[in-house]
Amino acid sequence: MTSRGTSRQLHLNAFLMNTGHHEASWRLPESDPYAHVELAHYVGLARIAELGTFDSLFLADSPQLWGSVAQRPAGALEPLTLLTALATATEHIGLIATASTSYNSPYNLARRFASLDIISGGRAGWNIVTTAGGEAARNFGLEDEPAHADRYARAAEFLDVSFKLWDSWEDDAIVADKAAGVWGDDTKIHPARHKGTYFGVEGALNVPRSPQGRPLLVQAGSSEDGRRFAARYAEAVFTAQQTLADAQAFYADLKSLTAAAGRDPDRIRVLPGIVPVLGSTEAEARAGEQVLEDHIVHEHGRARLENLLHLEPGTLDLDAGLPSDLPPESAIEGAKSRYTLVVELARRERLTVRQLIGRLGGGRGHLTFAGTPEQVADAMETWFTHGAADGFNIMPALLPSGLEAFVEHVVPILRSRGLLRTEYGPRRTLRARYGLPRPANRYSSSTPALASTPALASTPALATH
Repeated sequence: MTSRGTSRQLHLNAFLMNTGHHEASWRLPESDPYAHVELAHYVGLARIAELGTFDSLFLADSPQLWGSVAQRPAGALEPLTLLTALATATEHIGLIATASTSYNSPYNLARRFASLDIISGGRAGWNIVTTAGGEAARNFGLEDEPAHADRYARAAEFLDVSFKLWDSWEDDAIVADKAAGVWGDDTKIHPARHKGTYFGVEGALNVPRSPQGRPLLVQAGSSEDGRRFAARYAEAVFTAQQTLADAQAFYADLKSLTAAAGRDPDRIRVLPGIVPVLGSTEAEARAGEQVLEDHIVHEHGRARLENLLHLEPGTLDLDAGLPSDLPPESAIEGAKSRYTLVVELARRERLTVRQLIGRLGGGRGHLTFAGTPEQVADAMETWFTHGAADGFNIMPALLPSGLEAFVEHVVPILRSRGLLRTEYGPRRTLRARYGLPRPANRYSSSTPALASTPALASTPALATH
């Protein structure tokens, strides 16, 4: 363990997934199999994470119904709608939603995130995805998914248009001069006038500039294209890493790519995912992990694994290893980095398909760690202080109990070590929580501080608490 004399502190994000990240979580007696469509469930989780002074919470999403509904609670509330509701029930925590650049338009999505940022008082974040898979493509009238490189090229243009839209109102465009009868200054409204390969967008956004200027930009792809996209745009990166060495290599590579892209590498936060399973002893934690694994339906896991590996149904033998002739990552057009992670995990640890399904059941390739609160805190500190992470994407196997246990037992240890804030303090925006500045408006000679934009800065989140 290294010295704890660092002034850096962890950034924690709560990745919320219906009854928990373990695929069998819904089968346990304490789980509510209908929780994934109940607002009260998510309000409760958000408030637990806020008690733990998490920087943010995150909702994943995809514009398709994944696989068989037999496996686990399926379908999800639209995340920006849900986060708007959570903005009214919380005060501090950041609110990050996944939204696809492949199956949205820049104008509508930029408007929705600006609206969430205003309603929440500056707590919006966007997890930018390009969406792999032919099923999603066919939901939008396409025969198949666009090529991997094409999806990222579209995403880059999508971001460029979004920046123009978020900057289309200068901060002081609202005059509100009642005596003169002048509400706004037309000279401070700037139409996008964008004509590109994928998009043509003419007008200015129909929402004023939001408290953060634009949402915190998050990215989760770890393929070569994904890393280069993150280096150009992302301010926080969610990543799946199985070992300290792999996490260190990813961290160093991403920081280097960010510097090469002309950005300060200290302004991109790397948050590996961790699925903590806690017990008062290590044996108790492993027993809890085993209970979850015992509830896995392996046929569901095999079908999901065959889909990820682009194999025909029924190809995999549960009690054998993966086939030796799997295609390389370069031949995969879908989730490239997750494909490689799963194959390397199986090869490195010589797992049978049954064992691999068990390992993936808790976090789909993210690090699963069963142990005492002290052991979990030790592992997090090691990764944090050894160049592998700026924080963590906390992914409880079971909800709400797993998040409650983390906040009750791990958070106090992290605080006692000076690794986590004890209270939120005066900085209200999500960008401030992540130690990032408010972006300057491209059209302003100088961007006023947030406090000098009363039309937006004083707009509180609607409160019911």
